[in-house]
Amino acid sequence: MPVINLLIKPSSGQCNMHCDYCFYCDVMQNREQSSFGFMSLETIENVIKKALEFAEQECTIAYQGGEPTLIGLDFFKKTIEFQNKYNVNNVKINNALQTNGYAITEEWAQFFVENNFLVGLSLDGTKDTNDIFRHNKALNGTFNRIMETVKIFNKYNVQYNILTVVNSQTAKKINSIYSFFKKNDFKYLQFIPCLQPIGKESEKKPYTLTAKAYGEFLNKLFDFWYKDVLEGNEVHIRQFENYIEMLLGYPPESCGMSGICGYQNVIEADGSVYPCDFYVLDKWKLGNLNENNFEEIYQKRTEVKFIEESMNIDEKCSNCKYFPLCRGGCKRYREPFENGKYQLNSFCKSYEMFFEHCGERLVGLAKRLR
Repeated sequence: MPVINLLIKPSSGQCNMHCDYCFYCDVMQNREQSSFGFMSLETIENVIKKALEFAEQECTIAYQGGEPTLIGLDFFKKTIEFQNKYNVNNVKINNALQTNGYAITEEWAQFFVENNFLVGLSLDGTKDTNDIFRHNKALNGTFNRIMETVKIFNKYNVQYNILTVVNSQTAKKINSIYSFFKKNDFKYLQFIPCLQPIGKESEKKPYTLTAKAYGEFLNKLFDFWYKDVLEGNEVHIRQFENYIEMLLGYPPESCGMSGICGYQNVIEADGSVYPCDFYVLDKWKLGNLNENNFEEIYQKRTEVKFIEESMNIDEKCSNCKYFPLCRGGCKRYREPFENGKYQLNSFCKSYEMFFEHCGERLVGLAKRLR
Protein backbone atom coordinates (compact mmCIF):
# COMPACT_ATOMS: atom_id res chain seq x y z
CA MET A 1 0.00 0.00 0.00
CA PRO A 2 1.18 3.59 -0.61
CA VAL A 3 2.32 6.42 1.57
CA ILE A 4 -0.97 7.99 2.65
CA ASN A 5 -1.93 11.63 3.25
CA LEU A 6 -4.94 12.65 5.30
CA LEU A 7 -6.38 16.15 5.60
CA ILE A 8 -8.92 15.99 8.42
CA LYS A 9 -11.54 18.64 9.20
CA PRO A 10 -12.51 17.91 12.82
CA SER A 11 -14.55 21.13 13.11
CA SER A 12 -15.90 20.92 9.56
CA GLY A 13 -16.21 24.50 8.26
CA GLN A 14 -16.88 26.06 11.65
CA CYS A 15 -14.58 28.97 12.43
CA ASN A 16 -13.96 31.64 15.07
CA MET A 17 -13.02 34.15 12.38
CA HIS A 18 -14.74 35.59 9.33
CA CYS A 19 -12.41 36.04 6.35
CA ASP A 20 -13.98 37.68 3.32
CA TYR A 21 -12.26 35.41 0.79
CA CYS A 22 -12.65 32.09 2.65
CA PHE A 23 -12.85 29.41 -0.03
CA TYR A 24 -14.29 26.83 2.37
CA CYS A 25 -17.29 29.03 3.15
CA ASP A 26 -17.92 28.96 -0.59
CA VAL A 27 -17.52 25.16 -0.68
CA MET A 28 -20.05 24.79 2.15
CA GLN A 29 -22.61 26.86 0.25
CA ASN A 30 -22.29 24.56 -2.76
CA ARG A 31 -23.22 21.26 -1.13
CA GLU A 32 -26.43 19.85 0.33
CA GLN A 33 -25.19 19.87 3.95
CA SER A 34 -23.08 22.92 4.66
CA SER A 35 -21.51 21.90 7.98
CA PHE A 36 -20.97 18.47 9.53
CA GLY A 37 -20.42 19.80 13.05
CA PHE A 38 -17.65 18.42 15.24
CA MET A 39 -16.03 15.05 14.58
CA SER A 40 -16.82 12.35 17.12
CA LEU A 41 -14.12 10.32 18.86
CA GLU A 42 -15.60 7.20 17.24
CA THR A 43 -15.08 8.70 13.79
CA ILE A 44 -11.50 9.88 14.36
CA GLU A 45 -10.66 6.48 15.82
CA ASN A 46 -12.02 4.77 12.70
CA VAL A 47 -10.11 7.18 10.45
CA ILE A 48 -6.76 6.67 12.19
CA LYS A 49 -7.19 2.90 12.59
CA LYS A 50 -8.03 2.33 8.92
CA ALA A 51 -5.36 4.74 7.68
CA LEU A 52 -2.60 3.05 9.68
CA GLU A 53 -3.74 -0.41 8.57
CA PHE A 54 -3.60 0.77 4.95
CA ALA A 55 -0.37 2.78 4.99
CA GLU A 56 3.14 1.56 4.38
CA GLN A 57 6.29 3.39 5.46
CA GLU A 58 4.69 6.78 6.11
CA CYS A 59 1.42 8.49 6.96
CA THR A 60 0.87 12.26 7.11
CA ILE A 61 -2.09 13.39 9.20
CA ALA A 62 -2.92 17.07 8.84
CA TYR A 63 -5.80 18.96 10.43
CA GLN A 64 -7.52 21.94 8.83
CA GLY A 65 -10.87 23.67 8.80
CA GLY A 66 -12.69 25.88 9.20
CA GLU A 67 -10.65 26.19 12.36
CA PRO A 68 -9.58 22.77 13.66
CA THR A 69 -8.67 23.96 17.17
CA LEU A 70 -12.34 24.75 17.88
CA ILE A 71 -12.91 21.09 18.69
CA GLY A 72 -10.64 21.42 21.71
CA LEU A 73 -7.27 20.12 22.81
CA ASP A 74 -8.63 16.93 24.42
CA PHE A 75 -9.68 15.71 20.97
CA PHE A 76 -6.12 16.02 19.68
CA LYS A 77 -4.72 14.27 22.74
CA LYS A 78 -6.99 11.34 21.88
CA THR A 79 -5.68 11.30 18.29
CA ILE A 80 -2.18 10.68 19.65
CA GLU A 81 -3.52 7.82 21.78
CA PHE A 82 -5.19 6.30 18.71
CA GLN A 83 -2.01 6.66 16.66
CA ASN A 84 -0.01 4.82 19.31
CA LYS A 85 -2.68 2.14 19.61
CA TYR A 86 -3.17 1.39 15.92
CA ASN A 87 0.28 1.90 14.36
CA VAL A 88 0.59 -1.84 13.83
CA ASN A 89 2.86 -1.46 10.78
CA ASN A 90 5.23 0.93 12.59
CA VAL A 91 4.92 3.56 9.88
CA LYS A 92 6.39 7.02 10.29
CA ILE A 93 3.61 9.42 11.28
CA ASN A 94 3.85 13.13 10.46
CA ASN A 95 1.38 15.37 12.29
CA ALA A 96 0.48 18.84 11.03
CA LEU A 97 -2.17 21.46 11.69
CA GLN A 98 -3.24 24.62 9.88
CA THR A 99 -4.65 27.30 12.20
CA ASN A 100 -5.75 30.91 12.06
CA GLY A 101 -4.04 31.24 15.44
CA TYR A 102 -6.90 33.20 16.96
CA ALA A 103 -7.42 31.05 20.05
CA ILE A 104 -4.00 29.46 20.57
CA THR A 105 -2.82 29.22 24.18
CA GLU A 106 0.40 28.10 25.83
CA GLU A 107 -1.19 24.70 26.46
CA TRP A 108 -1.69 24.27 22.71
CA ALA A 109 1.91 25.24 22.04
CA GLN A 110 3.19 22.72 24.58
CA PHE A 111 1.10 20.00 22.95
CA PHE A 112 2.46 20.84 19.48
CA VAL A 113 6.04 20.62 20.69
CA GLU A 114 5.57 17.45 22.74
CA ASN A 115 3.98 15.67 19.77
CA ASN A 116 6.18 17.12 17.02
CA PHE A 117 3.42 18.93 15.12
CA LEU A 118 4.30 21.15 12.18
CA VAL A 119 1.93 24.12 12.37
CA GLY A 120 0.84 26.41 9.57
CA LEU A 121 -0.15 29.85 10.84
CA SER A 122 -2.28 32.09 8.63
CA LEU A 123 -1.15 35.71 8.50
CA ASP A 124 -1.68 38.09 5.60
CA GLY A 125 1.36 40.26 6.18
CA THR A 126 1.29 43.46 8.21
CA LYS A 127 -1.57 44.82 10.30
CA ASP A 128 -2.69 46.98 7.37
CA THR A 129 -2.90 44.12 4.88
CA ASN A 130 -4.04 41.36 7.26
CA ASP A 131 -6.95 43.23 8.79
CA ILE A 132 -8.57 44.22 5.49
CA PHE A 133 -10.04 40.77 4.84
CA ARG A 134 -9.25 38.68 7.97
CA HIS A 135 -11.77 39.60 10.69
CA ASN A 136 -13.14 38.14 13.88
CA LYS A 137 -16.88 37.53 14.24
CA ALA A 138 -17.38 41.18 15.22
CA LEU A 139 -15.63 42.15 11.97
CA ASN A 140 -12.65 43.60 13.82
CA GLY A 141 -9.08 42.99 12.72
CA THR A 142 -7.21 39.91 13.96
CA PHE A 143 -3.56 40.91 13.48
CA ASN A 144 -2.77 41.78 17.10
CA ARG A 145 -4.17 38.50 18.40
CA ILE A 146 -2.24 36.45 15.84
CA MET A 147 1.00 38.18 16.80
CA GLU A 148 0.36 37.08 20.38
CA THR A 149 0.23 33.54 19.03
CA VAL A 150 3.57 34.15 17.30
CA LYS A 151 5.05 35.09 20.69
CA ILE A 152 3.67 31.91 22.24
CA PHE A 153 5.05 29.77 19.41
CA ASN A 154 8.47 31.37 19.73
CA LYS A 155 8.47 30.94 23.50
CA TYR A 156 7.93 27.17 23.20
CA ASN A 157 9.88 26.66 19.95
CA VAL A 158 6.88 25.40 18.00
CA GLN A 159 7.73 24.37 14.43
CA TYR A 160 5.63 26.71 12.31
CA ASN A 161 5.46 28.35 8.93
CA ILE A 162 3.51 31.35 7.72
CA LEU A 163 0.70 30.98 5.17
CA THR A 164 -0.28 34.16 3.32
CA VAL A 165 -3.14 34.52 0.86
CA VAL A 166 -2.16 36.64 -2.13
CA ASN A 167 -5.14 38.89 -2.77
CA SER A 168 -5.70 42.33 -4.27
CA GLN A 169 -4.13 44.03 -1.25
CA THR A 170 -1.28 41.72 -0.23
CA ALA A 171 -0.12 41.52 -3.85
CA LYS A 172 0.64 45.22 -4.07
CA LYS A 173 2.21 45.43 -0.60
CA ILE A 174 4.79 42.66 -0.90
CA ASN A 175 7.63 45.11 -0.22
CA SER A 176 6.40 45.93 3.28
CA ILE A 177 5.16 42.38 3.91
CA TYR A 178 8.49 40.76 3.05
CA SER A 179 10.34 43.31 5.19
CA PHE A 180 7.96 42.65 8.08
CA PHE A 181 8.36 38.87 7.77
CA LYS A 182 12.16 39.21 7.82
CA LYS A 183 12.04 41.52 10.82
CA ASN A 184 10.06 38.87 12.70
CA ASP A 185 12.43 36.11 11.59
CA PHE A 186 9.76 34.17 9.71
CA LYS A 187 11.91 31.75 7.71
CA TYR A 188 9.32 29.41 6.21
CA LEU A 189 6.79 31.12 3.96
CA GLN A 190 3.98 29.94 1.75
CA PHE A 191 2.00 32.24 -0.53
CA ILE A 192 -1.31 31.02 -2.01
CA PRO A 193 -3.20 32.93 -4.73
CA CYS A 194 -6.73 33.88 -3.72
CA LEU A 195 -9.53 31.74 -5.13
CA GLN A 196 -12.66 33.02 -6.81
CA PRO A 197 -16.01 31.50 -5.72
CA ILE A 198 -17.08 28.30 -7.50
CA GLY A 199 -19.00 29.08 -10.67
CA LYS A 200 -18.24 32.80 -10.34
CA GLU A 201 -14.67 32.79 -11.57
CA SER A 202 -15.12 35.91 -13.70
CA GLU A 203 -16.82 38.04 -11.03
CA LYS A 204 -14.92 40.95 -9.51
CA LYS A 205 -14.68 40.93 -5.70
CA PRO A 206 -12.83 43.40 -3.43
CA TYR A 207 -10.19 40.72 -2.80
CA THR A 208 -9.96 39.48 -6.41
CA LEU A 209 -6.39 38.89 -7.57
CA THR A 210 -5.79 39.74 -11.23
CA ALA A 211 -3.28 37.84 -13.34
CA LYS A 212 -1.22 40.99 -13.86
CA ALA A 213 -1.11 41.78 -10.14
CA TYR A 214 -0.12 38.22 -9.28
CA GLY A 215 2.65 38.23 -11.90
CA GLU A 216 4.06 41.48 -10.55
CA PHE A 217 3.83 40.08 -7.01
CA LEU A 218 5.76 36.92 -7.92
CA ASN A 219 8.49 38.92 -9.63
CA LYS A 220 9.00 41.28 -6.69
CA LEU A 221 8.87 38.43 -4.18
CA PHE A 222 11.45 36.46 -6.15
CA ASP A 223 13.77 39.47 -6.37
CA PHE A 224 13.72 39.86 -2.58
CA TRP A 225 14.17 36.14 -1.98
CA TYR A 226 16.92 35.74 -4.58
CA LYS A 227 18.92 38.53 -2.96
CA ASP A 228 18.61 36.79 0.41
CA VAL A 229 19.67 33.47 -1.08
CA LEU A 230 22.82 35.00 -2.59
CA GLU A 231 23.63 36.70 0.71
CA GLY A 232 23.22 33.44 2.62
CA ASN A 233 20.09 34.49 4.50
CA GLU A 234 17.82 31.57 5.36
CA VAL A 235 14.38 32.26 3.89
CA HIS A 236 12.36 29.38 2.45
CA ILE A 237 9.53 30.03 0.01
CA ARG A 238 7.73 26.84 -0.88
CA GLN A 239 6.80 27.70 -4.47
CA PHE A 240 10.28 28.79 -5.54
CA GLU A 241 11.97 25.83 -3.88
CA ASN A 242 9.55 23.50 -5.64
CA TYR A 243 10.55 24.97 -9.00
CA ILE A 244 14.21 24.32 -8.19
CA GLU A 245 13.42 20.74 -7.19
CA MET A 246 11.65 20.26 -10.52
CA LEU A 247 14.65 21.64 -12.41
CA LEU A 248 16.76 19.09 -10.56
CA GLY A 249 14.48 16.29 -11.75
CA TYR A 250 12.42 15.78 -8.62
CA PRO A 251 8.62 15.87 -8.47
CA PRO A 252 7.15 18.92 -6.71
CA GLU A 253 5.96 18.21 -3.18
CA SER A 254 3.19 20.79 -3.58
CA CYS A 255 0.17 19.07 -5.13
CA GLY A 256 -1.02 22.12 -7.06
CA MET A 257 2.27 22.42 -8.93
CA SER A 258 2.18 18.92 -10.43
CA GLY A 259 -0.37 19.71 -13.12
CA ILE A 260 -2.11 16.44 -12.25
CA CYS A 261 -4.06 15.87 -9.05
CA GLY A 262 -2.52 13.53 -6.49
CA TYR A 263 -3.93 10.93 -4.10
CA GLN A 264 -5.39 13.13 -1.38
CA ASN A 265 -7.86 12.10 1.29
CA VAL A 266 -9.80 15.05 2.65
CA ILE A 267 -11.97 13.88 5.53
CA GLU A 268 -14.96 15.85 6.74
CA ALA A 269 -16.18 15.73 10.34
CA ASP A 270 -18.71 12.96 9.63
CA GLY A 271 -15.99 10.69 8.18
CA SER A 272 -16.80 11.38 4.52
CA VAL A 273 -13.79 11.36 2.17
CA TYR A 274 -13.15 13.64 -0.81
CA PRO A 275 -10.25 13.82 -3.30
CA CYS A 276 -9.24 17.47 -2.75
CA ASP A 277 -9.71 20.29 -0.26
CA PHE A 278 -11.06 22.50 -3.06
CA TYR A 279 -13.65 19.89 -4.06
CA VAL A 280 -15.33 18.77 -0.82
CA LEU A 281 -18.56 18.65 -2.77
CA ASP A 282 -21.36 16.09 -3.01
CA LYS A 283 -20.35 15.15 -6.57
CA TRP A 284 -16.91 14.01 -5.48
CA LYS A 285 -17.68 12.09 -2.29
CA LEU A 286 -15.63 8.87 -2.27
CA GLY A 287 -17.18 7.15 0.73
CA ASN A 288 -17.18 7.34 4.51
CA LEU A 289 -14.55 5.82 6.79
CA ASN A 290 -17.20 4.84 9.34
CA GLU A 291 -18.48 2.43 6.70
CA ASN A 292 -15.74 1.96 4.08
CA ASN A 293 -12.05 1.09 4.15
CA PHE A 294 -9.31 2.73 2.10
CA GLU A 295 -9.32 -0.01 -0.52
CA GLU A 296 -12.96 0.88 -1.24
CA ILE A 297 -12.17 4.61 -1.16
CA TYR A 298 -9.39 4.16 -3.74
CA GLN A 299 -11.67 2.04 -5.93
CA LYS A 300 -14.30 4.79 -5.89
CA ARG A 301 -11.57 7.32 -6.75
CA THR A 302 -10.86 5.30 -9.90
CA GLU A 303 -14.56 5.25 -10.79
CA VAL A 304 -15.17 9.00 -10.48
CA LYS A 305 -11.99 9.79 -12.45
CA PHE A 306 -11.15 12.91 -10.48
CA ILE A 307 -7.43 12.53 -11.13
CA GLU A 308 -7.92 11.60 -14.79
CA GLU A 309 -10.03 14.71 -15.32
CA SER A 310 -7.13 16.90 -14.19
CA MET A 311 -4.98 15.52 -17.03
CA ASN A 312 -7.11 17.49 -19.50
CA ILE A 313 -4.74 20.33 -20.43
CA ASP A 314 -5.50 23.12 -22.91
CA GLU A 315 -3.45 22.67 -26.11
CA LYS A 316 -2.08 26.20 -25.86
CA CYS A 317 -0.84 25.37 -22.39
CA SER A 318 0.83 22.08 -23.30
CA ASN A 319 2.65 23.76 -26.21
CA CYS A 320 3.99 26.59 -24.05
CA LYS A 321 7.77 26.71 -23.51
CA TYR A 322 7.19 27.09 -19.78
CA PHE A 323 4.96 24.01 -19.51
CA PRO A 324 7.70 21.74 -18.04
CA LEU A 325 7.71 23.95 -14.92
CA CYS A 326 4.18 25.39 -14.94
CA ARG A 327 2.38 22.17 -16.02
CA GLY A 328 -0.89 24.06 -16.23
CA GLY A 329 -1.12 24.46 -12.47
CA CYS A 330 -3.84 23.31 -10.10
CA LYS A 331 -7.07 22.40 -11.86
CA ARG A 332 -9.09 24.55 -9.44
CA TYR A 333 -7.54 27.56 -11.20
CA ARG A 334 -8.55 26.11 -14.57
CA GLU A 335 -12.28 26.19 -13.85
CA PRO A 336 -14.84 26.19 -15.27
CA PHE A 337 -14.91 22.71 -16.83
CA GLU A 338 -16.95 23.14 -20.01
CA ASN A 339 -17.52 21.03 -23.11
CA GLY A 340 -15.35 18.25 -21.72
CA LYS A 341 -12.30 20.38 -20.97
CA TYR A 342 -10.80 22.87 -18.56
CA GLN A 343 -9.81 26.41 -19.45
CA LEU A 344 -6.38 27.96 -19.38
CA ASN A 345 -5.17 28.60 -15.85
CA SER A 346 -6.56 31.96 -14.73
CA PHE A 347 -3.00 32.93 -13.76
CA CYS A 348 -1.43 31.83 -17.05
CA LYS A 349 -0.26 35.38 -17.74
CA SER A 350 1.17 35.59 -14.22
CA TYR A 351 3.41 32.58 -14.78
CA GLU A 352 4.55 33.87 -18.17
CA MET A 353 5.59 37.13 -16.49
CA PHE A 354 7.34 35.21 -13.72
CA PHE A 355 9.32 32.77 -15.85
CA GLU A 356 10.38 35.53 -18.25
CA HIS A 357 11.64 37.61 -15.32
CA CYS A 358 13.06 34.88 -13.08
CA GLY A 359 13.59 31.76 -15.18
CA GLU A 360 17.33 32.14 -15.81
CA ARG A 361 18.02 32.79 -12.14
CA LEU A 362 15.99 29.71 -11.14
CA VAL A 363 18.08 27.61 -13.51
CA GLY A 364 21.23 29.16 -12.08
CA LEU A 365 20.23 28.24 -8.53
CA ALA A 366 19.44 24.69 -9.61
CA LYS A 367 22.86 24.38 -11.24
CA ARG A 368 24.54 25.60 -8.07
CA LEU A 369 22.69 23.00 -6.00
CA ARG A 370 23.46 20.24 -8.48
